[in-house]
Amino acid sequence: MAKKIPVRQCVGCGEMKNKKEMMRVLRTPEGETVLDKTGKKNGRGAYLCISKECLQKARKNKGLERSFKMSIPNEVYDSLEKEFDEENG
Repeated sequence: MAKKIPVRQCVGCGEMKNKKEMMRVLRTPEGETVLDKTGKKNGRGAYLCISKECLQKARKNKGLERSFKMSIPNEVYDSLEKEFDEENG
């Protein structure tokens, strides 16, 4: 029997995808918001398609705010965008 891969919803576009095809945004226990490239770090996670467009949609529709139940400063979005750029060449 094939192993079932979990599906997650993008907080940007709302599409459901295999979680291995997505980027996890993590709220650490220390209160930092970072990209979790491994998907295994401890903390509250939200998922985004691996596209800058979805990050921009999440910023516009406050997807991360809803997911983490708190406001996200613009600097965090800026740093996530920079990390996305580095990750995607």
